[in-house]
Amino acid sequence: MSSNENQKRSFRRSARGNSNNSTPSRGRRNSSGGGGRGRGRGKGRKFIQPSPDRFIHTGVPLVEVKYDAPTKFSEFPLHEDLMKNIKKLGWDYPTEIQDKTFHEITELKDILGVANTGTGKTGAFLLPIINSMLFAEEDFSALVMVPTRELAEQVEAEFRMFTKGLNLFANCFIGGTSVNQDIRRLRKPFHFVIGTPGRLVDLTKRGALKPEHFSVLILDEFDRMLDMGFSQDVNFLTDKMNDRDQTLLFSATLDKKQESLIDNILNKPVRVEVTKGNATAEHIDQDVVYTTRNDKFDTLLEMLQGDNFEKVIIFAETKRRVSDLTQQLRQNRIKADEIHGDKTQNYRKNALNAFKRGKVDILVATDVAARGLDISDVTHVINYEIPFDYETYIHRIGRTGRAGKKGQAYTFFSKK
Repeated sequence: MSSNENQKRSFRRSARGNSNNSTPSRGRRNSSGGGGRGRGRGKGRKFIQPSPDRFIHTGVPLVEVKYDAPTKFSEFPLHEDLMKNIKKLGWDYPTEIQDKTFHEITELKDILGVANTGTGKTGAFLLPIINSMLFAEEDFSALVMVPTRELAEQVEAEFRMFTKGLNLFANCFIGGTSVNQDIRRLRKPFHFVIGTPGRLVDLTKRGALKPEHFSVLILDEFDRMLDMGFSQDVNFLTDKMNDRDQTLLFSATLDKKQESLIDNILNKPVRVEVTKGNATAEHIDQDVVYTTRNDKFDTLLEMLQGDNFEKVIIFAETKRRVSDLTQQLRQNRIKADEIHGDKTQNYRKNALNAFKRGKVDILVATDVAARGLDISDVTHVINYEIPFDYETYIHRIGRTGRAGKKGQAYTFFSKK
């Protein structure tokens, strides 16, 4: 028997979809129980302005403990065609999260991965599932749920890199695009569906998407999904997937509320924690800019004229405030663009590309951009308005100081 045949036997899964012979490898899961939305800013939630002292910190050098993977990708039980694509990407060794989850995932175990952006977690859940699909005796499919449009597109892009020439297909469904076009795409063969909760629920209610036909559920940036108020949507979809074989859940942080929901989603999960120091942002220089409401914009302009303000993300609390601030910056001949939920997906994509390529120097954003975006050379983050809570603050400033580079964050504090 060839090595590929041996591997094929180890990756055998039951089929999903319309096959009457589908035999789930696990019993039905408990309902996630509905429940209210996540940590959104409901009318009853009171804002208590944090002390400015919390936003002052002298960055300490980020001492990253290098992970020495014991085996190369070439020693993993990977399909030869997938291995060729990994080699083309120049990947020799797995990251820590990839190394510690690969074999557990291929053994159909549920995973609870605590890992920040930049640890290689997208590859951690894509590679073993793609590999299993290539060896599987019968087709199965995976549903990937992410909080933002941008992250969905990033996951899809990484999927396409891994599966080039492998005859595996993915659909990406996000808000701001044509629902009718999404429905037409669902009529064609696919292996992965990647999407935001709202659009996935919409397609399900229209009868176009059948969550119960998916064998694998992947939840990425789970904490952010709850922060953005998607808990009801997540529960709606997971409740329709009680017969799924496997769930992979990744989150940068965990609290008691998240863990209570996770208990209803995962089945005896293997827990893997990987951090790179970014979660506390201790390596980022942080300071407060005291100003008055009337002088606030002039203070911002003066700051942006500094020599080192090369690529800056400015956060404001509302979509209206983001648009107004962007317009003010442009009127002062500053190359700025904006990203928030009211912009079309095409506009947001173009704005991000322009920012990454240096065509615009300033990106003004709501918290939709605070997570999932991986832009390595952001020099500064400016909180033009104080974030609602400290966790959001950490998420925001984590956009700078990436890949071991120095980063700076400023928070405006208006004197009364």
